[in-house]
Amino acid sequence: MDLDLSPKLPKKVSGDNVGGSYHAWCPQELPMLREGNIGAAKLALEKNGLALPRYSDSSKVAYVLQGIGVAGIVLPEQEEKVIEIKKGDAIALPFGVVTWWYNKEDTELVVLFLGETSKAHKAGQFTDFFLTGANGIFTGFSTEFVKRAWDLPDDAVNSLVGQQKGTGIVKLDANSKMPAPKKEHRQGMALNCLEAPLDVDIKNGGRVVVLNTKNLPLVGQVGLGADLVRLDGSAMCSPGFSCDSALQVTYIVRGSGRVQVVGVDGRRVLETTVKAGFLFIVPRFFVVSKIADPDGMEWFSIISTPDPVFTHLAGRTSVWKSLSPEVLTAAFAVAPDVEKLFRSKRTSDAIFFPPN
Repeated sequence: MDLDLSPKLPKKVSGDNVGGSYHAWCPQELPMLREGNIGAAKLALEKNGLALPRYSDSSKVAYVLQGIGVAGIVLPEQEEKVIEIKKGDAIALPFGVVTWWYNKEDTELVVLFLGETSKAHKAGQFTDFFLTGANGIFTGFSTEFVKRAWDLPDDAVNSLVGQQKGTGIVKLDANSKMPAPKKEHRQGMALNCLEAPLDVDIKNGGRVVVLNTKNLPLVGQVGLGADLVRLDGSAMCSPGFSCDSALQVTYIVRGSGRVQVVGVDGRRVLETTVKAGFLFIVPRFFVVSKIADPDGMEWFSIISTPDPVFTHLAGRTSVWKSLSPEVLTAAFAVAPDVEKLFRSKRTSDAIFFPPN
């Protein structure tokens, strides 16, 4: 059965606009989530909004789309790391990590989560387990178990359980005191993709920052790679595919453009315009190419391997350049002069092609 690859927007899952909201992409609407064991969601926090401490059934990469805030991260059997986060930050979140997120600024804090769900309760969906709140673990255990496990008197148990009214996101009083971030805690925990050294930089074409085990070692534990691509106005991203059987999950951060995906038997399985806020998934080995609209386009992607390898079909690094002229002439069934013209083009461009 053909899969629907069309880009989709997320749907609001929780939040009553008091403190913020949580949005997720649904496998029923984006079947490739279930097919590829991929989860995708967004957290939006208003000023003084706190996303309560939780852990997940999935490993993820978080990317800050907007705003400035504070994140608390507790890796298994380690002390809490409290870091300042801002637009462009990518954070790897392995299994077992406990996190909380807080926005102290007027501008809304928006964080994107992309991850794999092969061990999740529901394929294609994240399930969070809250440590506190009305749906947290304290409310699930009986007061007897809470009392004995934490060695607490009855009045303290009743207070802890009874005071937890919020679910997932709460809004704190403006005078509430939260832990201050520490600069040294950012080391190895986050990488700002807008400030990191560029892996690819082509004038009037585009720029790429790749997250891998070298610049953010925790992605090795997550089992995912990621990149931020900024395509200049009317520029083209070379047709290419992941040659190590990885899925590509792409979220459009800014701008708009056209995308085409070609799959089995040379069939064009997707041809559409994508805009900011949309997410789409390219199946394994399918070839994808994008052309930005005049204002450019920016996207953040995860790849289902920590150190992805891509094969490009156009440009200086194209696989066509490696094939012998005789093979191309025979395979295309064209005259040698046509093959020669084909080979002579795009000898200096790589990955991105500026507009003519």
